[in-house]
Amino acid sequence: MNRKELKRQYKETQHPMGLFRVRNTVNGKVFIGTSVNLSVALNSQKAKLRLGGHVNSALQSDWNQLGPDAFEFDILDTLTPPERLDYNPADDLRALEELWLDKLSPFDENGYHKRPKPRG
Repeated sequence: MNRKELKRQYKETQHPMGLFRVRNTVNGKVFIGTSVNLSVALNSQKAKLRLGGHVNSALQSDWNQLGPDAFEFDILDTLTPPERLDYNPADDLRALEELWLDKLSPFDENGYHKRPKPRG
């Protein structure tokens, strides 16, 4: 198989999408996020932390202080996309994230997320 064919095949392959978690095993704090490609997202999270460029400064600070062995990376939930070519998972991923934010409450001493402002 040539390179062009491999690229085409990769693009057509369904990748698991859903919600991931980065968990600090020392203090129990968690960071969650969603992605249309969970394996790429988890690798990206690890790389950003290793390189000191993670968007969440509190998580980056704990990583710098405690090291990589103090963190676990896992998939919490996945979405199964419908068999439609026009499917856009953005709303489903947002709803999934809200569900898990409510369930885990990763705010303040429990996590790395900012508490959402009350809706008014």
